[in-house]
Amino acid sequence: MEKNKNAVCTTALIVINVGVFFILSLIGMTEDSMFMLDHGAMFVPYIVSGHEYYRLFTSLFLHFGISHLLNNMVMLGALGWNLELETGRIKFLIIYFVSGLGGNLLSLYLDIKANEMVVSAGASGAVFGLMGALLCVVLKNHGRVGRLTNRGLLFMVALSLYFGLTSSGVDNAAHIGGLVCGFITAAVLYRRPRVVSRHSEF
Repeated sequence: MEKNKNAVCTTALIVINVGVFFILSLIGMTEDSMFMLDHGAMFVPYIVSGHEYYRLFTSLFLHFGISHLLNNMVMLGALGWNLELETGRIKFLIIYFVSGLGGNLLSLYLDIKANEMVVSAGASGAVFGLMGALLCVVLKNHGRVGRLTNRGLLFMVALSLYFGLTSSGVDNAAHIGGLVCGFITAAVLYRRPRVVSRHSEF
């Protein structure tokens, strides 16, 4: 099967995230937790008591400030482009949203367990899922896909987790949950392309 030449879904996700950020920036402050809460960010009481489960999804498209947005979009572009071309569009979208929702669910569970009331948002859980999925894809391809290698991806994963764990205000549960969900989802969905050999007979 011929791979898609353009990562249409990756591009569309970046456009949507940037568009949402631009619109919200016109009407309020994206670094204001209450403003973000009013526009779909995650918050334990609203989800558990208010049954506003849609926030697990809408929060994936919200970002606290321009640097938060840019960091996630750069990673989404780099990881998503490679993964989408390798898996195809449908599987890519499944991996992206399963990872994002899985990361948010783990974050929600740990917030409930710790009795923490935190307003959270961002695409980073889904982005970490792409990282986990790419790691799975590379491993299934004997350690290399194009320029990607298992060593390079493992280093990227370790470095990304380290920066998250040593920084304040980072939803590390969403990162770890997304990473694991991405790896598992790719393990289920992705099949390494078969190499077909052809020969001529004279």
